[in-house]
This record gives sequence, structure tokens and C-alpha cells, in this order.
Amino acid sequence: MDLFTDATWRLAGAMISGGLVGLNRDMYGKPTGVRMHALVALGAALLTLTGAGLDDPGATSRVIQGIVGGMGFLGAGVIMHGVGTKRPLHLTTAASIWMTAALGVVCGIGQWRVAVLAVLATQLILIIGLPIDRKLYGKLGTGGEDDLPG
Repeated sequence: MDLFTDATWRLAGAMISGGLVGLNRDMYGKPTGVRMHALVALGAALLTLTGAGLDDPGATSRVIQGIVGGMGFLGAGVIMHGVGTKRPLHLTTAASIWMTAALGVVCGIGQWRVAVLAVLATQLILIIGLPIDRKLYGKLGTGGEDDLPG
């Protein structure tokens, strides 16, 4: 496979992976959605591909480190405190942004099996985890992040 075709598949895989996570966030009415998650994954894959194309063998590692650190700032942007509570909101969405960047990196290095497995595991956590959280938080009487508005 030529370089252009390979890069196209890797970038497309990242966009689709991120978009699937974003679709879940859209379905639950969270502050981020398909576009943001797809763009995060695409950007992470693009940077990873760029680092891998350099002559420096450590470049890819440094690029990945930068992506991981940078996603903390982006995730922090969606975290806020609820009115009348000291509890932070949207922590799961912030974690999904971080996960989406990781999916972009995995697609950027062409690890397709890992990418598919990670997308499936992420969807499972986001879909099945919510009712489990609500049930556990309800029994403990503490409330959960996702049962608060927004």
C-alpha cells in the first residue's frame, strides 16, 4: 500500500473512531459530540503520523507525550461545577475526550485490532456504565456525575 493510501486509512479510521465516541456523548446530551471527538482523534492521528515520518526514532514518542498532556487542557475545559454543589460535572465527557485522543494515536500508528477493541470497550463503558453508576450512587445516597443536569 502506498504512503498516501495508508495515511488516508489511518486518518479515516481515527475520524470514525472519534466520531463513534462523540455520537454517544451527543445521544446523552453532553457538551461535546461527534465533531469535537472526531477532530480530536483526527488531530492526534495526524500528529502521530507526522512524528512517525521523521528521521528521529524518538519523535513519535515525544509527539504522543504532547498529545496526552494537551488533552488534559481540553478535557478541563468541559469540566465545571454544578450550581449549588461542589461536585464537578462532565468528568466522563472529559475522560472520553482523552480516550478519543488515544484512539487517534492508535489509528495513527496503524494498530487496527487495538483500535477496534478500544472503540468497543469505550462504547461498552459509556453505555453499560451509566445505569451501573446510577444504581450504585443511588444505593450509596451520594448521587452520580451523570444524574445531574447537563
